[in-house]
Amino acid sequence: MSYFKSGLSRVALVSVLALSVAACSEQKADQAEAAKASIPTVAEAAAFIKSAEDQLASSEIYLGRVSWVNNNFITYDTNLLVADADQKYIELGVELAMKAKRFQEVEMPEDMARKFNKLALILTLPAPQDAEKTGELATIKASLGSIYATGKVDMEGTQKTLGEVSTIIASDRTPERLLAAWDGWRKVSVPMKENYARMVEIANEGARELGYPDVGAMWRSGYDMDPDDFTKEADRLWGQVKPLYDSLQCHVRAELSDYYGDRVVPDKGPIPAHLLGNMWAQSWGNVYELVKPKGGAASYDLTKLLKKKDYDAKDMARAAEGFFTSLGIDPLPQTFWDRSLFTKPADREVACHASAWDLDAKDDVRIKMCTEITGEDFATMHHEIGHNIYQRAYQNQSYFGATGAHDGFHEAIGDMIALSITPDYLKTTGLLEDIPPAEADIAILMKQALDKVAFMPFGLMVDQWRWKVFSGELTPDTYNSGWWALREKYQGVKAPNERPADAFDPGAKYHIPNNTPYMRYFLAHILQFQFHQSACEQAGWQGPLHRCSIYGNKEVGATFKAMMEMGASQPWPDALETFTGSRQMDGSAVVAYFAPLKEWLDEQNKDRSCGW
Repeated sequence: MSYFKSGLSRVALVSVLALSVAACSEQKADQAEAAKASIPTVAEAAAFIKSAEDQLASSEIYLGRVSWVNNNFITYDTNLLVADADQKYIELGVELAMKAKRFQEVEMPEDMARKFNKLALILTLPAPQDAEKTGELATIKASLGSIYATGKVDMEGTQKTLGEVSTIIASDRTPERLLAAWDGWRKVSVPMKENYARMVEIANEGARELGYPDVGAMWRSGYDMDPDDFTKEADRLWGQVKPLYDSLQCHVRAELSDYYGDRVVPDKGPIPAHLLGNMWAQSWGNVYELVKPKGGAASYDLTKLLKKKDYDAKDMARAAEGFFTSLGIDPLPQTFWDRSLFTKPADREVACHASAWDLDAKDDVRIKMCTEITGEDFATMHHEIGHNIYQRAYQNQSYFGATGAHDGFHEAIGDMIALSITPDYLKTTGLLEDIPPAEADIAILMKQALDKVAFMPFGLMVDQWRWKVFSGELTPDTYNSGWWALREKYQGVKAPNERPADAFDPGAKYHIPNNTPYMRYFLAHILQFQFHQSACEQAGWQGPLHRCSIYGNKEVGATFKAMMEMGASQPWPDALETFTGSRQMDGSAVVAYFAPLKEWLDEQNKDRSCGW
């Protein structure tokens, strides 16, 4: 509107403008004052986050107990119960995260701001604020987990469990039978694909409501750094250890080619996945006899040692607990022994994937494991009990602090202890009579590398795949081809046959249908060696890193316990520094640990064509 056309004089116009400006300024001042008044106080923010912690803790404990029952008694009804409890937990998490946005402008202490940030990340798979979609998400999650846990393979006229076909993969040397077991298990996951894609849609919608582009970006935000910076950090760590992996892959491929023939395993290119001794080709220890060093001093067979001493599942658990108590850490409560599942029941379906549980955020810690008396499960037992030890260590932290410094810490605790299962330790505990000579070290390191080093690229690529799925770079039509492209890129492993158009091979891995982020395992394989190296330095160890055992060293135990007690109450670099003196994750300890093996592998590979 033009004031000139209103017939007012210039003086009158100036007066009107002045009054208008004054009124506008007064209005803006009133609005600013009202906005300032509407910003909650620090006290209100503190009360809100305390209430949120209490509500989430209560809901999580109930969900944990229902999930325990469901995992140990898989039925139609327990599936419904866990879906209902999960729905309520998701709804609560979403509701609290949305309400927390009200406090975004509050200038609060750093520790409180950290809790608010963690609240936004509390759900692995968020749902939108829509009760129908939240219920749908919970039902899909329960269904996917149940399909996996109850899956059977039609093979040789019988229905075989995952455990049974995994035994075939581990021990058989007939390519045709190995392929039948491998391919049969991947038929189990085909019905998951449509529901998995729908789950991704719902969860991405929930992530966007919380302010994240997609679920993958949300997961990468949980490491006290920018999501893109975390991607670069993972690549940096992989770059440190990749030369070691490349040497191992080259040697294993050549030895398998010699054993099976070039028709089955060409001496160039990726290795067929069904021939590596593990259902997912994620660790290769079961093909040790085919690729072990020729000649030289003999190593030892931990499985045979355990069976010779008549170990049962609880004996293995007591051995793991005993290592921690030797460091001055409190023993597990009696309820652990009374309530854990140590072996597979004969009368019902259970989820046999080994796991550790904290059911009351205090002392009701348990493991669930269909234990076999093997060296592999002996190490797994240390891993799972390591979770329980960590859970008890940080039990006095508030809800958001009562977890690992980041998820890789949780996975690394028990594995760091397992690195101290050396010949000296085995002799000290009565499992081994004579310590193998130093010439046996290459054989011992080869066994470890086939499990530890071989795993690293798999640990990296699983979430690389999911990040691409959540971002939309991979669609349901390219889920499977994208999976195998990443496996070839990182592992030098390929599918052993032409995959069907409806295949959903990622779903054949427990952590995909059960929505467990996987980057934690890659980080744990870095951290466990970094922890081990630091522990050995604290103990004053002077010899090769792979021969060091910290068994019985209470001084090391004290600093280790101090790190664990921090939980996630402070950024993870603070926790890392408490134990190692460093604020950066570092793969150089992996390289140092396996240095003698790397030298040996490179000598074996000097006339071979490595890479794929």
